[in-house]
Amino acid sequence: MELLKISAVSYLNTFPFVFGLKESGLLQNFSLELDVPSICAEKLKDGLVDIALVPVGALPEIKTFHYISDYCIGAVGEVKTVLLLSKVPMEQISHVSLDFDSRTSVELVKVLAKNYWKIKPQWENLKSGQATSIDNIESLVAIGDKTFEMRTKFPYVYDLAAAWNTFSGLPFVFAVWISREKLSEEKSSQFTSALSYGINHKRECIEYFSDKLPRCGDCLSYLEHNISYVFDEEKKKGLSKFLGYLAE
Repeated sequence: MELLKISAVSYLNTFPFVFGLKESGLLQNFSLELDVPSICAEKLKDGLVDIALVPVGALPEIKTFHYISDYCIGAVGEVKTVLLLSKVPMEQISHVSLDFDSRTSVELVKVLAKNYWKIKPQWENLKSGQATSIDNIESLVAIGDKTFEMRTKFPYVYDLAAAWNTFSGLPFVFAVWISREKLSEEKSSQFTSALSYGINHKRECIEYFSDKLPRCGDCLSYLEHNISYVFDEEKKKGLSKFLGYLAE
């Protein structure tokens, strides 16, 4: 049987997916690589993996792909880990540094700046790892586990998922599972079942990753209340609306 290569994100919000894939025993003969979102997309695009959890901002650059599973990384309100952090109020923001790790969050903040906040800042792309060095930064888009501590260093914190929800009335989808080639019905079912196992065993997942958890306060509450995993019709509408802005 051919080895199925999978790339997933190595953040707290994806731990249930990783737990399900590794521990459920429902998916056989696969390898799992953990990367930042932008690298997941590159690996799939370059044919280095068969399946990836891809940030939706990268979808327009991937010519052919198939959505797989009924799950995603989404939020219906405050997500806590995708933030615009600033030393000045929104109306005074003139310069925004952009986290290398997620194309989606970079595109989302630009959509919100233009259409919701009505600001026109200068944008600067940071290299990987630079987002944690804030000495000379006025405002910063940051994502992932590092934001739990970074948010305490800025007086103004804007949650991008909550802002999108207020602006559009829809949930936001940050990442989706896609494959390069259409999976067999059996393999697709096994993959979805493994993800479902992780989603339904979040407490066990937290215990499994106890030595890797960020300082997030109540990590289980974060997974249960801030991350919404089901790729339902409302999320599909939100994704379609966001992709429409990118196409503009």
